[in-house]
Amino acid sequence: MQPLRTLSLWMDQLDEPLCARPALREDLTADVCIIGAGYTGLWTAYYLKRQAPQLDIAVIDANIAGFGASGRNGGWLMGNLLGEDRLLATLSPQQRRASIDLLHGIPEEVHRVLQREGIDCDYRKGGVLYCAARYPEQERSLRAHLDDLYRQGMTEDDYRWLRPEQLEAQLRVNNAYGAIYSPHTATIQPARLVRGLARAVEALGVPIYENTPAIDWLPGEVRTPLARVRCQWTVPAVEGYATNLPPLGKHQLPVQSLLVATEPLPEATWAQIGLSQGQAFSESSRQVTYGQRTADNRLVFGARGGYRFGGRLREDFNLDEHEVELRRYLFSELFPQLQHVRITHTWGGNLGMARRFRPHMLCDRQRGIALAGGYGGEGVGASNLGGRTLAALILNQHNELTGQPWVLDNRPLSSLASWPPEPCRWLGYNAIIHSFVHEDRTLANPASAPWRRRLAGSLADFMEGFMH
Repeated sequence: MQPLRTLSLWMDQLDEPLCARPALREDLTADVCIIGAGYTGLWTAYYLKRQAPQLDIAVIDANIAGFGASGRNGGWLMGNLLGEDRLLATLSPQQRRASIDLLHGIPEEVHRVLQREGIDCDYRKGGVLYCAARYPEQERSLRAHLDDLYRQGMTEDDYRWLRPEQLEAQLRVNNAYGAIYSPHTATIQPARLVRGLARAVEALGVPIYENTPAIDWLPGEVRTPLARVRCQWTVPAVEGYATNLPPLGKHQLPVQSLLVATEPLPEATWAQIGLSQGQAFSESSRQVTYGQRTADNRLVFGARGGYRFGGRLREDFNLDEHEVELRRYLFSELFPQLQHVRITHTWGGNLGMARRFRPHMLCDRQRGIALAGGYGGEGVGASNLGGRTLAALILNQHNELTGQPWVLDNRPLSSLASWPPEPCRWLGYNAIIHSFVHEDRTLANPASAPWRRRLAGSLADFMEGFMH
């Protein structure tokens, strides 16, 4: 098994021993059994126990808290939800604004818990910069996106356009055409958050059993290698690992995202780049790039990874030369001075993608199942909302959390959209990704003929629409 500290930069930075908690060895009865000690599972346990201290809650995990995406992500704590434009489209303007405010409040809610529980995870709320750089088509697509946001009810307080000289006050990227800035994002050290949450949950009286995989689950019972948990509620909080817990794999596919981290960079280099307030940043291509400046002055930069036939999990995240050099190429296009910088850490993780890219928070009351997932790579913040919402659903509350369009209350698991069978998934995913790669190569080449640029963009637009 891969040493735990090599799972990511974040796990390597922890100043605590990474020793597994004891496994579950005897049968147990609980009100709630949570499968997965990542963000969703721990947030659910936290909010449940604070609101209903009398509940017996048990958390089990196949490895240790933070082994999955919660200890490997890019550290963006976002105040939004994947596909929120489609999710909110049917609401009235007043309802839409209330839902937007709920989403935008996620970073502040997390910060309140961090202060209450004394969790230090390098929280910095500097906002996010979606940059138009590398080729002019990015400016057009970003401006069109900003217009869509305003039509949905956002204001300049939520998202605003920065001209190149305005962007330069926060971030200096090569060949900048401008950017969208939003204040509703913070950056964190992800492993410190998940490990701190685990300790906070334990302090509330919730046991966490590690090295305890769920090998079968039925209404009212979860079976592990050495013991069973009998429970009224089961919360499968497994996100990208849904394929290991049938039938969840039909509704949520594992895809990978891959990251690199540079050595700590000198202050003189950061003076040339910016990001002095902990801002997150991205460049607006369909490569899905994301980055931040860490508290110890590294650049962490990630981009879209891949999908494996049959929804197989990727276990080995030792990035090959091509995977590393693609990310070096992408960040060097933005910051040419970093072209030859030393990369000290490379890693990746499995994340969950729901059909039609629709995140969900579902409660099957008849079978006693509550789950949240399909975050699509935006789970650091969405999982907090998911945990709060699942707690409210289990406690049978009717409030702002449970009335949202992504909430499926009193609905069976089968109501979630299913992905098509193989080889359709694999062929479709690869066709879409190849169209994105072709577009990026074409648009990044200034010598590409205008008709080639239009054709590449139109094909990628079509394939992206097909995905939804």
